[in-house]
Amino acid sequence: MTSGFHILIVDDEPNIRSGLAKGLTKEADLIETAGDVNEALDKFDAGNFQLVIADVRLPGDRDGLDLVALVLERRPETTVIVITAHSTVETAVEAMRRGAFDFITKPVDLNLIREQVRIALGHHRLRTENRTLKDRLADAGEISGIIGNCAAMQDVYRQIRQVADTDATVFIQGESGTGKELIARALHDLSGRSCGPFVAVNLGSLPETLLESELFGHEKGAFTGASRQKPGCFEQSRGGTLFLDEITEIPAKSQVDLLRVLESTQFTRVGGEELLSSDARIVSATNRDIQHLIDEGTFREDLFYRLNIVPIQIPALRERRDDIPLLVEHFLKHFCQRHNRPAKCVADDAMHVLTAAGWPGNVRQLRNVMERLVVTVTEDAITAEKLPAELRPVAHSESNRVQTLAEAAESAEKDAILTALAAADNHREHTAKALAVSVRTLHYKMNRYGLH
Repeated sequence: MTSGFHILIVDDEPNIRSGLAKGLTKEADLIETAGDVNEALDKFDAGNFQLVIADVRLPGDRDGLDLVALVLERRPETTVIVITAHSTVETAVEAMRRGAFDFITKPVDLNLIREQVRIALGHHRLRTENRTLKDRLADAGEISGIIGNCAAMQDVYRQIRQVADTDATVFIQGESGTGKELIARALHDLSGRSCGPFVAVNLGSLPETLLESELFGHEKGAFTGASRQKPGCFEQSRGGTLFLDEITEIPAKSQVDLLRVLESTQFTRVGGEELLSSDARIVSATNRDIQHLIDEGTFREDLFYRLNIVPIQIPALRERRDDIPLLVEHFLKHFCQRHNRPAKCVADDAMHVLTAAGWPGNVRQLRNVMERLVVTVTEDAITAEKLPAELRPVAHSESNRVQTLAEAAESAEKDAILTALAAADNHREHTAKALAVSVRTLHYKMNRYGLH
């Protein structure tokens, strides 16, 4: 009984090649063999192989481990099994690190390898089915919770689909509130690492004294309060994805440490001597002008080049206004269910205002506004007069009146506070820091302008 799969067997010993090919005839529709890396790549490029079985020791200047990397670089969905007579722990680890599905030692037990081939082909079939399903969702205008049909978002979807199932390092740029973590999660969900952990760390929220411990972990007694050994983010994300948000906020020393780990994939815990490794896929993000930071010397250019292998730019909400009605309906339905409210709709006049608004806080601000409306509006239809004052246009007669300097100053101050609150997701301390005032002053101003 054939399984509809093509297998490529690569070994320098003709008897082993022919023996495996004969023993696996019932597992595939087509089996081809090759004696070295160059021949294997020629046949792989010309064919459509779902499974490659490769010996580690091959003639020439490239071995089976090199072949693993080259095959997966060409077609990441391929499943690779490595076999060898020279088994060591280091070889097994290196094979898995390069993407091999399994590692089998010689002499090969034919029944064992048949079983491993069946498992590998089943794994390949499952990944293919999952990818097909996810592609259908993406074509429908949604990937892993990211919503939008406009041309700018379709370009983002295209980039996600192109790079997701690789281990390429991705650098996401976009204003605060545009959904950078959603993009990172989509890259993880659509990758071969989706069964592994997704670890997100906001580097801007960590004090410098804790940053090294958070990233690399620490040993018991490494510093005051270190009562037990703690693995860091690089350790926790092995086999998965590590998302470094607000990457531009890390201090100079931490930039050096991070660059060293990215280049070597090795690190030690704080207070420890054991050299650890992590194969986590790195995705980082910032809402700042990275080139400006490089020019002024606050962010290392070599670290940026190491992170910026594949850049993805997320458009601001004002640049994708066609998506606002879609997002409004999504958040409306979501929050009505979440807060056990009757179904609501948005009247045409309100939708016009929502679509025309500036949205300095982007999708996060829109989400917060829709939740507030669901909770506070008792009517079934949300009209323009029910929208927050900062979104509604000023009446014509009012707009013609000349403001006093004091009124203009108060209006500008109120707008600045609203913008900062939206950008900080209503976090008071972050808002005060952005406005360069104390939290107490911020509370006073918010009470004065009725912003609670």
